[in-house]
Amino acid sequence: MKTYQGSEIRNVAVVGHAHSGKTTLVAALLHAAKMTPTQGRVADGTAVTAYDEEEVARGVTMQNAVAFAEWQGTKINFVDTPGFHMFTHEARAALLPVESVVVVVNAQNGVEPVTERVWKYAEDANMPRFVLVNQMDHPKAGGQGGLSALIDDIHERWGRNCVPVQLPISGPQGFQGVVDLVTMEAYTYTPGGDGRGKVSKEIPASIAADAKARHEALVELVAEGKDELMEEFFEKGTIPEEHLISALHEAIREDRIFPVLFSSGLGNMALDHLLDFIKVYTPSPVERAPIPVKAGAAVAVAAGGAGSDDDSDEHEVPTRRVDDKEPVAALVFKTMSDPFSGRISFFKVISGVVKNDVTLENYTRSGQERLSHLSVMQGRKAVEVAELHAGDIGAVAKLRDTLTGDILGAKGADIQIDLVPLPEPAMTYAIEPKSRADEDKLAPAIHKLMEEDLLIKFFRDPMTNEFLIAGAGQPHIEAIVSRLKKRYHAEVTLKSPKVPYRESVRGKADVQGRHKKQSGGHGQFGDCKIRMEPLPRGAGFEFASEVFGGAIPRNFIPAIEKGIVESAVRGYLAGYPVVDFKVTVYDGSYHDVDSNEMSFKKAGRIAFRNAMEQAKPCLLEPVMKVQIEAPDEFAGTLMGDLNSRRGRVGGMESKGRTTVINAQVPMAEMLTYGTLLTSMTQGKGSYHMELDHYDIVPQLVADKILANAKRPVDEEEE
Repeated sequence: MKTYQGSEIRNVAVVGHAHSGKTTLVAALLHAAKMTPTQGRVADGTAVTAYDEEEVARGVTMQNAVAFAEWQGTKINFVDTPGFHMFTHEARAALLPVESVVVVVNAQNGVEPVTERVWKYAEDANMPRFVLVNQMDHPKAGGQGGLSALIDDIHERWGRNCVPVQLPISGPQGFQGVVDLVTMEAYTYTPGGDGRGKVSKEIPASIAADAKARHEALVELVAEGKDELMEEFFEKGTIPEEHLISALHEAIREDRIFPVLFSSGLGNMALDHLLDFIKVYTPSPVERAPIPVKAGAAVAVAAGGAGSDDDSDEHEVPTRRVDDKEPVAALVFKTMSDPFSGRISFFKVISGVVKNDVTLENYTRSGQERLSHLSVMQGRKAVEVAELHAGDIGAVAKLRDTLTGDILGAKGADIQIDLVPLPEPAMTYAIEPKSRADEDKLAPAIHKLMEEDLLIKFFRDPMTNEFLIAGAGQPHIEAIVSRLKKRYHAEVTLKSPKVPYRESVRGKADVQGRHKKQSGGHGQFGDCKIRMEPLPRGAGFEFASEVFGGAIPRNFIPAIEKGIVESAVRGYLAGYPVVDFKVTVYDGSYHDVDSNEMSFKKAGRIAFRNAMEQAKPCLLEPVMKVQIEAPDEFAGTLMGDLNSRRGRVGGMESKGRTTVINAQVPMAEMLTYGTLLTSMTQGKGSYHMELDHYDIVPQLVADKILANAKRPVDEEEE
């Protein structure tokens, strides 16, 4: 395979709402560029970037995938991203290794929730982007209001700088091609063809006037803000084609213009023109601004960072240029586990030239890695290359310690790059292996999946001792379980996680605990009197002794405390640990022969049980601090829902067109909140929660919990 310089490379992320046709579009572009002999299809599992068994089975993209096309001397790297709302963190992460974004809009449905979300991600990252209205061959393309209404909606959401650079050609048979509004040429296609059109200077008469008007609007918008172009525009009434092309390229690179194009991925139409557009107008890696980095220790010392007297650049942010002459640095932005190749690390060459069989430092983990069999990925297929230049995207298999987010590079030139923060998992399930063999396989298998998908969390709940698995939502966790079975032959059962309730007391008690047992020979005797009282929430357990005069020998006092603690762990009402109480032992009696530590431990247990009967026991529940973010129009619905969940709203604040709600809600009411939030906000809402405090469960709710719980049996009752 040919080696490409940075100026000959284009890195593009393909983002948009689910079922807008992103994966089909990438497959069609690869076929149009003659990278694949036939056009892959999602429906039959032959699409190049839909190779994961779960994605094929579910018909939905769940992880980023990489493919490339060689087109007229340019290498175009595509990163195909998920469009399902709970996997948008993948789309956000895909912005790191690319220089431009194509936002795919379904021609039937227009701008949908995830489309808006990924646009905002690209906007926050100052990423050049263009809109592609896909599925133009569908009979309902344009929706109910027609194509003009769809363009008006795009303008309303994202501004008038979203300007068409093409005009669709439609006829009795539907979508037939596009008019290039820069060169004023018509491209016509045969539905289901090879993706390459016939070029003509003759624009269909039915749209010629509209094409002329839109060409002039495009020229005027490109000229805005550039004095020399405005002068040329006013002098000549237009801008020559060669000047317009370079000016449009610059405007896209500077985020001043966001072009709108039209295509049909499934129909294989207008794809050669789309490849031309990416080559000519989207920025190459070497055109991007130097990347902000954090200098490593070696770099800081070399630059005078340690003990330097020069503080003139104290506030200057260090950067690294995307340049072959800079020290080698590569960012690992994705990890994939392949049953045959093992761990495959996808990386973006930040600077320098990465050669095959080179040994690089892992700046993140302070080790060394040898990059054997350097490759570029065509979906799952690896194509070996000799070297990769600054700005290119590649892959290497079987690195020992390197994981997603690590930086590899030349020794002594270490840097770090800030990664995109991941959202918190939205749903948690308890997970149980079905057999002992499954238990042995579970942890290694899940950790391999966690290397692929950083959103997966796997941990043991210290309060319930359950193994928990957390993910973006129910489909995400179900897919994890399916992969565990198919890839690693580990079968598990999912259950709703237990709510870690606690028990406590609201009143005081003064009781006696007496244990006496005679069974021939030495007997057992222990006797203690205790006072129990409540403590503030979160105080835990306190034990004190006021015994004097030798009523209970000092060496038996710890045994009483141990008996109380053991009984508290087992609970009283429903088997949940008892917390936030104080016990004071103040009197008792003993027998010179029959008393021992075991007897007083049992006396402590009896005293605890007797005290709980009098001290008004109650059930405590964990209350979560919840922050919900959603568009303004859903605020009323969300507030009403929180009230129905026994939530207490602490405040609201506005961020643009988004409302942020802060509330305190019992954990029991939040176990399935992620799925319901998606339904209530059409996939536009997100939330984060963490434990805030424990509070008393209302009596009606407590009665239901206690009715389903099994009261613990004390050893003295057995």
